[in-house]
Amino acid sequence: MAPPILKLDDIFLTYGGTPLLAGANLQVEPGDRICLVGRNGSGKSTLMKIAAGLAEAQSGEVFRHPSSTVRYLPQAPDFEGYDTVQAYAESGLGPSDDPYRVAYLLQHLGLTGEEDPTRLSGGEARRAALARVMAPEPDILLLDEPTNHLDLPTIEWLEDELTRSRSALVLISHDRRFLEKVSTATVWLDRGQSRRLDRGFGHFEAWRDEVLEAEELEQHKLGKAIEREEHWLRYGVTARRKRNMRRLGELQDMRSRHRGHKGPQGSVQASASDAKESGKLVIEAEKITKVYGDRTIVAPFSIRVHRGDRIGLVGPNGAGKTTLLKMLTGQIEPDTGTVKLGTNLEMATLDQKREDLNLEDTLAHYLTDGRGESLIVNGEQRHVTGYMKDFLFQPEQARTPIRELSGGERARLMLARILARATNLLILDEPTNDLDIETLDLLQEVVAGFAGTVILVSHDRDFLDRTVSSTIAPGNPEAPDGRWIEYAGGYTDMMAQRKGAIEERRKAEKAEKAKVSDAAAPAGETSKAKGKLSYKQKFALENLPKEIAKAEAEAAKREERMADPNLFAKDPNTFAKLAQELEKLRGDLARMEEEWLELEMLREELEG
Repeated sequence: MAPPILKLDDIFLTYGGTPLLAGANLQVEPGDRICLVGRNGSGKSTLMKIAAGLAEAQSGEVFRHPSSTVRYLPQAPDFEGYDTVQAYAESGLGPSDDPYRVAYLLQHLGLTGEEDPTRLSGGEARRAALARVMAPEPDILLLDEPTNHLDLPTIEWLEDELTRSRSALVLISHDRRFLEKVSTATVWLDRGQSRRLDRGFGHFEAWRDEVLEAEELEQHKLGKAIEREEHWLRYGVTARRKRNMRRLGELQDMRSRHRGHKGPQGSVQASASDAKESGKLVIEAEKITKVYGDRTIVAPFSIRVHRGDRIGLVGPNGAGKTTLLKMLTGQIEPDTGTVKLGTNLEMATLDQKREDLNLEDTLAHYLTDGRGESLIVNGEQRHVTGYMKDFLFQPEQARTPIRELSGGERARLMLARILARATNLLILDEPTNDLDIETLDLLQEVVAGFAGTVILVSHDRDFLDRTVSSTIAPGNPEAPDGRWIEYAGGYTDMMAQRKGAIEERRKAEKAEKAKVSDAAAPAGETSKAKGKLSYKQKFALENLPKEIAKAEAEAAKREERMADPNLFAKDPNTFAKLAQELEKLRGDLARMEEEWLELEMLREELEG
């Protein structure tokens, strides 16, 4: 086993009251891919900051290998002092690091580098921060919620990039599928202590349940042992007083352990408050469009949403998901077309920007809208502190300002308020951001069991698969052109249908080309041509390898020039031009290789 390059041993930290960390451990070896999991507020981000050297424990040992480099991705990056994203990303490089990595990462993350850091959206800020910490290819990469605010194509690219990375990884994320694909070990932070499973996140939940069951059994045995000792204390022989005092001491110790045991943090208990049933037809949109400047956000799109439908919207950032959602719900008018909303609609909205939160409000004031100490939930009056407990908030937090909550706790608070309102149409825009996995499970159950209609925007593939009955996605995901298509089922179903449609389209295009080729052949030669390659196909088969070799040589020349570490600093325009040319050459190579492979397969088929 390789020696650790990072080790946190017996870490203790408290802010008064129950310790946040009470003997937590974390050991990172070269090549590790560890996911750090636990409830919101369990101390995951704090432990990661201690690992990064940005926070100090009150006791415990922290070891970082002197020659190891560490980079940390915070949830809220600080851009102060940087004029451009390029300057911010390059500030993370060391003297011997390759500046080309910054350009490569920014390009694949959808940024030019010229953006003003003070004007970035949440997704753009996360992309810039990722470029900064990944560019040096450090020995240890600490990533706190790297997928938050990222769209699906970027998440899938990040999965591949991290899988290929030589850096040891420690990840905090709520995205199940991301963790399943990237992690090879799991550290569970629970009640201040850590447990490690040397398997990826896909095996975590079954293992966690086994641990909790064993713990519950141990507590049951301890309780029975206390009962036996108490019976002996009352009715046993009182001779040999010295021995009796020892047993009395052991009994007091057992009682102390039993009373001091804190079970796992409870699960969120909630369901959506149902309003009066809406009409059968909830939304009817007929050929709606939206154009901003010369860009089409929504081309003519029509849909009928019925009571009980659960619809998911997916697509790259900037494709227009939120715009389409707001048009469907009547918040903005379409340029052309009509939207009709059904009868008896009671709408509740969870906004992705959390703009509904006043950070100076207390939790109780926010949940009750300032109307005393109680609220109505499902037709019943509930005291606010009792309702807060359903969402894992303590009664003493009722007067706590919202600004003191973590991102996950704020998301849970907004969810509590949304679910308290009587509604028959739930609108959820990025509801999974910052929620822990257990609260995500609860939200999935709420959506699945909700009697009304749900429309949600999400980049969480697992959440979509578990909740929605149909998925709306851009017709052209790589270059959104305003066309939107509705697919039956969740994200995985949508991808399968899209793949099938692409294959059918390719077959149709091949058939059409063959028909055109036959029609263009001289009379009497069509039947002869069937069974052998055409002259044009033979020419392509012979010449494509030469063209491929030429393109590979041109690509190699550009790669060689771009490998010069001084080029980017001396002549950034030439560097950018070479990068564009290289990208085009790679695209041409892929096209020519695919064409040659198809022709070669056809030749083998015709020759028997």
